[in-house]
Amino acid sequence: MKKKNKLKKLFIISMITIGIIISYKRVESSKIKISNKDFTDLIINNTYTYKDENIVLKTINTVINKNNPIKLMNTDYKKYLSNTTEPVITEETLPLIYLYNSHQTEEYKASNYAEFSVNPTIIMNDYILEDIFNKNGYKTIVEERSIKEILNKNNWNYTYSYKASRQLLEESIIKYPSLKYFIDIHRDSLPHDKTIVSINGKDYAKVIFLIGLENENYQKNLEFTEKINNKMNELYPNLSKGIYKKGGPGVNGVYNQDFSPYTILIEVGGYENTTNEVLNTIIAFSKCFMEVINE
Repeated sequence: MKKKNKLKKLFIISMITIGIIISYKRVESSKIKISNKDFTDLIINNTYTYKDENIVLKTINTVINKNNPIKLMNTDYKKYLSNTTEPVITEETLPLIYLYNSHQTEEYKASNYAEFSVNPTIIMNDYILEDIFNKNGYKTIVEERSIKEILNKNNWNYTYSYKASRQLLEESIIKYPSLKYFIDIHRDSLPHDKTIVSINGKDYAKVIFLIGLENENYQKNLEFTEKINNKMNELYPNLSKGIYKKGGPGVNGVYNQDFSPYTILIEVGGYENTTNEVLNTIIAFSKCFMEVINE
């Protein structure tokens, strides 16, 4: 009898183990993916309060029971994400700020979301800023069209990324002539110890602003960028590494800043910065930016 019970227990354990393995393989093979927009919606609507900057990144485990593979397979992710639609633009709600990324594929450090095929890229920064700016009355457009598609269509290599984003800038200003501020968000390539700073016990991804000297009117872009950089030094000491002026042979030197005196290029963190560090910085930058344009 004891031998039969023992065999029965072994059989049950074996079946459970096999079931878990099969379920896991099915989940793995399903290639569940969550876009940067959906990932950011999850963060925006569940994790931070702008007023007090309380940022606590919830892992997807808070809404999905990872320990139950069958439940994971049957989960409808969309019900956990906000149902955002493109805002209706009227004369009273004309867009003012345009957010874009000439290098859309730049990524940050892989996070706990990697197992769900979520790659935190700089595009997340656009959606966080869009949410903050819109909530504060500054209507914002995020450029979602693919730079890579433009490069491929024209048989351009990666070095033509600014030429590709220029096309999008010119098309957007025709569609939304009220746009005034243009922010090109990038990511640095330096290691973590060069791209992190602690301010009042909170970790931030450092930023650096870039000004192209090949734009003959670069002084106007520089003046505007200096105001933002100075405000950041005032409110968040050591968060900014300053303004890098770039020109001469072998570099772009313009970076589309001839498009408008209010076009800025900012690099937020590096490839080893965590999503939390980057989000802290994006909120800090948004405060500084809004204070400057309010003035």
